[in-house]
Amino acid sequence: MRTGEEVRSGEKKDKGGIVCAGNFIIDRVHTLSYWPEQGNLAYILHQDLGVGGGAANVVTDLASLGFPEKLAVAGCIGADADGEIVRARLAAAGIDIGGLVALTDRVTAHTHVMNVPGQNRTFFYHGGANDALTDALVSPAIFANSGYRLFYLGYLMLLPGLDQIGPDGRSGASRLLEAARRAGLTTCVDFVSSEDPEFATKVGVALPFCDFLIINEMEAGRATGVAVRNAKGDLIEAGLLEAGERLLAAGVTKGAIIHAPEICFWFAPDASSIVTRSRPVEPHDIVSTVGAGDAFCAAVLYGLHENWPVEHICAVAHAAAARCLAGATATDGIPSMAVLLEDMKEMNPVSD
Repeated sequence: MRTGEEVRSGEKKDKGGIVCAGNFIIDRVHTLSYWPEQGNLAYILHQDLGVGGGAANVVTDLASLGFPEKLAVAGCIGADADGEIVRARLAAAGIDIGGLVALTDRVTAHTHVMNVPGQNRTFFYHGGANDALTDALVSPAIFANSGYRLFYLGYLMLLPGLDQIGPDGRSGASRLLEAARRAGLTTCVDFVSSEDPEFATKVGVALPFCDFLIINEMEAGRATGVAVRNAKGDLIEAGLLEAGERLLAAGVTKGAIIHAPEICFWFAPDASSIVTRSRPVEPHDIVSTVGAGDAFCAAVLYGLHENWPVEHICAVAHAAAARCLAGATATDGIPSMAVLLEDMKEMNPVSD
């Protein structure tokens, strides 16, 4: 299966580029000696500062991969020192930052990431300017008129100005995605693993305006109400199959991609699901799990834009996620696409 049909009819072949809209966050990553009980002390062994968030991570990863066309961002930052760090780091990577709006009444969103090597990380987050992002502050038509092709939005469930559902039953995210489609852009969406009890309802209103959905297994479970892991934490593959079909039925039009550390399922209308399995990563090789899902997503967007076969996209995406695990921040473990293509040869994906 190839992805060429995802380019909208009538689109000029010389158009190219990806715009990433959504979260822009300063991540302060603290590597701890261990996770302490309440009232106890743990040592901070190392600290790293990175620019994170769905849009920031994905666009930075695309730049690191050597994406051959234009890259741009859209979203909100504060008019502060952290906002300048965001702008400077993205601009240094050759990314168009004209779509970043600096708000004088908000600080730049920031997260303290507590990381114990070999374990899951814990986040302490302040939404700041991200919480003020609305669909009125992003104009997809400007990017479409400049030749961009893909419009990525992430993370839903961490952008309250876009997640909130109004009296008309629409959310800001649904309006923004609809505007992007109307402008001729292909829409790609990612969630965050929120515990919000309204998760399914809030993301559900945006799904009919989503061409490609790229989420992890837990987010798929929360969006559909399907159990995807058992009490022992083992993956329930039958549950993932059901979740994927439910996402398509809910309105995702071209592809629902569900990824987990062990596997990836790619669902498309009127087609059999495509399954690729990852290569296990040794625990001692994992520096941090921050950003692995975003690395996977960035590689998928790269492959979609370049019209690669689905199996090829998924294998490269697994390789990107594995490489990310060796970095301390969300983006510093990402190599060039040439390196990932070599990694991919060793993974031997299985498809059905």
